[in-house]
Amino acid sequence: MFGRIIKPRLFPASVRTVEETKWGYIDEKGKFVLKPTFEDAGEFQQNGLAIVRKGGAGVISQTGKFVVSPKYSSIFPFTEGRAIAMLNEGGSVVINEKGKVLTQRPYSFISPYQGGRAVFQDSKNGTTLYGYLDLNGNVAIPAQYQYAFDMSEGKALVQVKDSLYALLNSTGTQLQTYPYEQMNGLSEGLISFKRTYQDKAGYVDEAGNVVIKPQFGMALPFQGGRAIVNASIDYKNRYGLIDKIGNYLIPPRYNDINQLDGNRAAIGRAINPEQPFVGSTYAIADTLSGQIMTDFQYDAVNNYKGEYSSVTQGLKSFFINKSGRQAKDLPVIDGIGTLSIEGQLVKAFVDQRLSYYDKAGNLVYAQNTVIPVNRNVSIREEKYRPNKDYLVYYPQLQGMKNKEAEKKVNEVLRTQSQVIPVPPDTQLDYNYTGDFSVQFYKKNLLILELNGYNYPFGAAHGMPTQIMVPVDISTGKIYELKDLFKPNSDYVKVLSDLVEKQIQENPDNYFPDSFIGIQPDQPFYVSSDSLFLYFTPYEIAPYAAGFPTFEIPFKEINSIIDKKGAFWRSFH
Repeated sequence: MFGRIIKPRLFPASVRTVEETKWGYIDEKGKFVLKPTFEDAGEFQQNGLAIVRKGGAGVISQTGKFVVSPKYSSIFPFTEGRAIAMLNEGGSVVINEKGKVLTQRPYSFISPYQGGRAVFQDSKNGTTLYGYLDLNGNVAIPAQYQYAFDMSEGKALVQVKDSLYALLNSTGTQLQTYPYEQMNGLSEGLISFKRTYQDKAGYVDEAGNVVIKPQFGMALPFQGGRAIVNASIDYKNRYGLIDKIGNYLIPPRYNDINQLDGNRAAIGRAINPEQPFVGSTYAIADTLSGQIMTDFQYDAVNNYKGEYSSVTQGLKSFFINKSGRQAKDLPVIDGIGTLSIEGQLVKAFVDQRLSYYDKAGNLVYAQNTVIPVNRNVSIREEKYRPNKDYLVYYPQLQGMKNKEAEKKVNEVLRTQSQVIPVPPDTQLDYNYTGDFSVQFYKKNLLILELNGYNYPFGAAHGMPTQIMVPVDISTGKIYELKDLFKPNSDYVKVLSDLVEKQIQENPDNYFPDSFIGIQPDQPFYVSSDSLFLYFTPYEIAPYAAGFPTFEIPFKEINSIIDKKGAFWRSFH
């Protein structure tokens, strides 16, 4: 009798070209088994399937063949043999591992399956309500609740109406009701609650008996007989860890706590107690005894997978064992991120790039850092990582005939990418990341897009930046908007009128009276057929609008384009 043939493990990996980044799958030696033909590629799951993107989101087997055609806007990972697929026209459906759609119709939201049920959202008379689907995609419990939590051990908590929650079984039978304004999901037989939103939180059992009296600002679900609570009475966090009768295993004095698998927790001490939102340094604790096993020395700690967790310390990422100490037989990787052991490889997603190493720390595969543009010129990706809160990838051209011009272009690219002096050991009050891509390339015109994101710690959101740099790779000339037009043409007025016309087609999308015309040096880029003018967030529209962009086909402005000029000829 023959044993089952075990297929070699495959790992997503990418190749970058001037047109795009393509994804495929490599083996444990770093060789492509499935060629890089996908726009994106996820991990192969336990069922031997992987979610990829090729025009749309689909699912492939390990042979690279589609078992679910790439026609969805996105697909969530499989749970309990089912995946939630989002349609391009809106709404979600349930599919099985062969791609068959199980739901009778799309719903506005479906959560991944848990306990044989998936929470779904439906609208009735303009009101959003929640219910549960069974594994066949049929309605097991109709949408009739204000909110619904995931099913756990055949039971789930739902909010029936304001100040009334209920516990259901998997068929929808009501087992118990609770007269509280706020509750959290059932976990290990207990539910956290607040009588009113202003009150402290405690825990009740399934019968509604108060087991742990209200005393916490926040009370999270139980995990392994332990729950994280916050006893803070002001803006300073006081996180602790309690058992199921409310006794503290870890006293409430920490900036944050993350429960990890394997009876471990990462306990955070504030970097700056007066500004707790800046973050923490972490120690490892045993959740059974409450013993703190290490110093507060890690900047980030990830969940344990088996015997190991990955951590970051300064500008390094490495593994720790269950005692919280560095695993000496596994590699230390330069950069900040997460590591995991995948078969014979160490998968490293550090400094926003994916790579693979063997267990001795030798590089097996990483995305190329040199991107060919033509036979002579290429883009070299450089990394600037002076500080744990500052990371920039920026482009540098190489291979231009005019070395002086190349040097000047590269200096502009460095400066515009925010490669600025940053003290290595100083705690910043913000986080900055920058990266780049090729927006357009044709003939001698290369337009590089430089993106940045500045997030001040404690803010509701950060501020993105987008800078386009149109470079003539034969001369090193960096073009401006005026270079596209005849010298005496009133291009500012012509373009302003066209933008104004587009704004008036959808005036509700913009701030009233905010547009007063474009600037002579308005941010722009081009394609083969059109000019694109764009604005920064908040400039003429709300933050959610991103960078409002207006396409102006060249045929609409043909009369003022300087077709004998260097800019036009660089890509025609």
